[in-house]
Amino acid sequence: MRLTYRFRLCPSRVQEQKLLAALDQCRWLYNHFLGKINIRNKNNEILQRYELQATLPKLKLKHPELKQIHSKVLQMVLRQLYSNLRALTELKRNGHKVGRLRFKGRGWFKSFTYNQSGFNLIEGHGKRRELWLSKIGTIPIVLHRELDGEVKQVHIKCERSGKWFACFSVEVDGVPKAGKFSKPVGIDLGIEHYIADTDGNFVEHPHNITESERRLKREQRKLSRKEKGPKNRAKQRIRLARVHERVRNQRLDFLHKFSRHYVNNYDFIAVEDLEVKEMMESTYNGKNIADSAWSKFLHMLTYKAERAGRWVVKVEPRGTTSRCSRCSELVKKPLWVRVHRCPRCGLELDRDLNAARNILQDGLKKIGWEPAEFTPVEIEPLPARASSVIEAGSSVI
Repeated sequence: MRLTYRFRLCPSRVQEQKLLAALDQCRWLYNHFLGKINIRNKNNEILQRYELQATLPKLKLKHPELKQIHSKVLQMVLRQLYSNLRALTELKRNGHKVGRLRFKGRGWFKSFTYNQSGFNLIEGHGKRRELWLSKIGTIPIVLHRELDGEVKQVHIKCERSGKWFACFSVEVDGVPKAGKFSKPVGIDLGIEHYIADTDGNFVEHPHNITESERRLKREQRKLSRKEKGPKNRAKQRIRLARVHERVRNQRLDFLHKFSRHYVNNYDFIAVEDLEVKEMMESTYNGKNIADSAWSKFLHMLTYKAERAGRWVVKVEPRGTTSRCSRCSELVKKPLWVRVHRCPRCGLELDRDLNAARNILQDGLKKIGWEPAEFTPVEIEPLPARASSVIEAGSSVI
């Protein structure tokens, strides 16, 4: 299994200039090869990646500034280009209308990669360590957790807020397989209640964008009034990027902690297989759906459960809200009706809890187990904010 650990880099001004210079050289190389991508060889075939890669030594003689960049970094730029081309080809095969790859302008190339060599993590005291990068030097790094596994590559990235991060790609062995389970749970994802589960727990939606919307609009107006060219516009762009970054960090904090909570406390988790993109395009509530980041939550839940040896089963979401969890009677109700009342069996409970029970039943049926029999539970909300749940580190499905 491949995992990625992300840590904050703290370069000095001199080191940051070297990092920016490396980004700019990688951007130039990407554009250079993109312009030559359609060149054909003697057999009238488009040059493959390794044929272009073989031209790098001669290119360094023509452009000595490329010698200031580690050789593996230059090779990974070419790999990134061909990876982008493959992605476009796959989209075309699936019937999507796509254009061509664009040349990267200044500020649009944000990362470079050291693969297998050219980097070393220097031991230190506490969280403060140093990361040695070939041709750049040693940069302080905040190692807030220990790396688990063999490091295969390091991805250096500059965020729009101006902060630098190192992403370590590690390979982990000995991932446990999911076995028997004794504590199943069904989870319904929504907007009024972000999570409703079969144990009667409800988690209120954090609405991160709504809470920060006023400040986002104010900073965006300031940016739109700045003239293009002067440094004041660049400074304001960074201020706006940091507000967006704060909203994103709040959302990720919430998602990480609650996905960890369910993986630690349950060994079988049934969830809806939501088509989030289609939901955003077809409803008037697109902003709240985007703010919910359901796809990200399901991804976190899946990889953490895999590493912990838990079950995560995705079920068809259609009908889970309208179907009675006791007698399977279809009870149609509009979105603003928050209570499920079954005219056939008399069941009356919150609509999200009813949906969570149906999700768990469908998940158990999917793996060939008998549906669960539910007994009345005392409904109590989980902590309204994610900060009340302790994150114990990343476990994965």
